[in-house]
Amino acid sequence: MALAKITQVSGTAVHVTGSDIDTDRIIPARFMKCVTFDGLGEYAFYDVRFDKDGKPTGHPLDDPRFTGASILLSGTNFGCGSSREHAPQALYRFGFRAIIAQSFAEIFFGNCTTLGIPCVIATAEDIAKLAATIEADPKLLVNVDVANRKVVYGSDSFSVTLPSTAHDALTSGKWDPIAELLEAKDVIHERMTALGFATA
Repeated sequence: MALAKITQVSGTAVHVTGSDIDTDRIIPARFMKCVTFDGLGEYAFYDVRFDKDGKPTGHPLDDPRFTGASILLSGTNFGCGSSREHAPQALYRFGFRAIIAQSFAEIFFGNCTTLGIPCVIATAEDIAKLAATIEADPKLLVNVDVANRKVVYGSDSFSVTLPSTAHDALTSGKWDPIAELLEAKDVIHERMTALGFATA
């Protein structure tokens, strides 16, 4: 089955402030002892959402006004640190389908792309203006227009950047190389057999 073409992502948004938010903050290492990624969403940003006694700290992700937000706003170098795939998996399972930040760590960016999560780059000024707008109206619909590299909300919009490789992969539905291989397994088998290679 062909992957969906991701040309735009629409939803409400939440702002998680800060720069150099690393993958250990996104998903603490002790929650990575899992067989599948299914339950990781509840542990996203756990150590800043809860204190050492497990009590909520008032983190934006737990603010009822932003419940169900599918677009995350943040600062520079988002997703730095280790290359753990669990970080974008946790964000995806929390419900995020796009991230807008000033910059991204390269490996994190790649891992997000192969999950179908567009990571678009915007200026600090544009992010701050959008953050102020959603603070005033948390239910405002935000549209990340991947195809046209812009973000639209209310009567405002701003341009974003996205590397051509990621842009083309997302908008053509070729963002998961493993899924592409599995989809083409019959063709691969036929060609390998024709070349004289034994295949299982």
